[in-house]
Amino acid sequence: MKALILAGGSGTRLWPLSRKKYPKQFLKLNGDRSLLQHTMDRLLKIVSRSDSIVMTNDEYKYHVKSDLGWIENVILEPASRNTAPAIALGIKYCLEKLGCKEDEVIFVSPSDHVIKPVDAFAHAIVQAEAIAKAGYIVTFGIKPAKPETGYGYIKADAQEENINGAGYFKVDAFVEKPDLDTATRYVREGNYYWNSGMFAFSIKTMLNALGKYAPAIQKALGDTFEGMITNYPHMPDISIDYAVMEKSDRVVTVPLDLYWSDIGSWDALYEVLDKDADGNVKKGDVLAIDTKGSFILGGKRQISTIGLEDMLIVETDDAILVAKRGEAQKVKDVVIKLKEANRPGVDEHVTVYRPWGNYTVLEESQRYKIKRIVVLPEACLSKQMHYHRSEHWVVVRGTAKVVVGNEERIIHENESTYIPKSTIHRLENPGKIPLEIIEVQNGEYLEEDDIIRMTDIYGRV
Repeated sequence: MKALILAGGSGTRLWPLSRKKYPKQFLKLNGDRSLLQHTMDRLLKIVSRSDSIVMTNDEYKYHVKSDLGWIENVILEPASRNTAPAIALGIKYCLEKLGCKEDEVIFVSPSDHVIKPVDAFAHAIVQAEAIAKAGYIVTFGIKPAKPETGYGYIKADAQEENINGAGYFKVDAFVEKPDLDTATRYVREGNYYWNSGMFAFSIKTMLNALGKYAPAIQKALGDTFEGMITNYPHMPDISIDYAVMEKSDRVVTVPLDLYWSDIGSWDALYEVLDKDADGNVKKGDVLAIDTKGSFILGGKRQISTIGLEDMLIVETDDAILVAKRGEAQKVKDVVIKLKEANRPGVDEHVTVYRPWGNYTVLEESQRYKIKRIVVLPEACLSKQMHYHRSEHWVVVRGTAKVVVGNEERIIHENESTYIPKSTIHRLENPGKIPLEIIEVQNGEYLEEDDIIRMTDIYGRV
């Protein structure tokens, strides 16, 4: 079995924490591991590292490398084309690059879900492999814990069938997100399940389904993997649900009676996290007085609340979200309005991540900008120059190797260097601990597009 993890999504339903440049699959929402890392941890219960494939895009590839440094198989989508083309590209990779046969089973998983217990999940996937080998496309339906209007549903046939002891139901229909009355009826009837967005199928079965229901996508599979990459932006923009699942008579579902959440909103995350005696989720420096049933997520600042109930408060360096719990789906409306106003906080945090590390803007005005730059061990910024600004670097932690013009030198803590305008320079961390510097920029134009790269180990020239 091969596991294909879809990690290219740029959802902003957890704004202001999740943003386009750093979406939720890379966030550490509960502990010190990201949702992507937790996803890989689960899959390693059933497949090896070499049988794991991550599909992402060029913008996120260094985040994937940071989280899963050892991963061997990474596919970079050249454009966002939804799940049907993504799965087809993953199939081509398995056939051409990994040498898979058409009877190989592929398990497809999003990268940003919460599932527990892991052992029960792993057992269900192993059972689903046998069903997929019999020529079925397996979906995984979550037994509803309550009426939920934020999920699509799978309507299952009443008669359970099994293969070698692995139970499944044929799928009667896929249902879009219902209203509350309809969702309540689904839960009462008992044969409706939340659609988890996870699938298992043999390559042969999916190739046949694509040929029958999505011939344009199946035709693209006749090209080489590199040819598919080249033509990928022209492939149909369609989900696997619409392309195949809702049309095929070979679709079945394996019910999962476990905890599952796609963390699609702050309300969903509230349900996942541990709560205190007053039903509050508190992260950061939080003082809550007479406050109940609230989600309070702090960053660097201290947050105090008095007399609140069922509230949502999320604080980051540059934005604060305050909402009533139960209204978190409307965060998308906030993001839309911020996009319309061309606000940069939609896409980027104050801390911006790069393949070599990250930088945080501490303060800026019309002719100066102050950054904290963190360079990972043995990482290196591009050799570059700026036409419109000079820079002053002060090392506050670690050791820096710098090139300024024709001079190369080592700078230690509490030492500094100056880079005049239009001077070629480079910053490198030769050490074993992160390098931290304070950079003061001065000039008439201080935006990131005033970077002229000469060489770059990350291919950004």
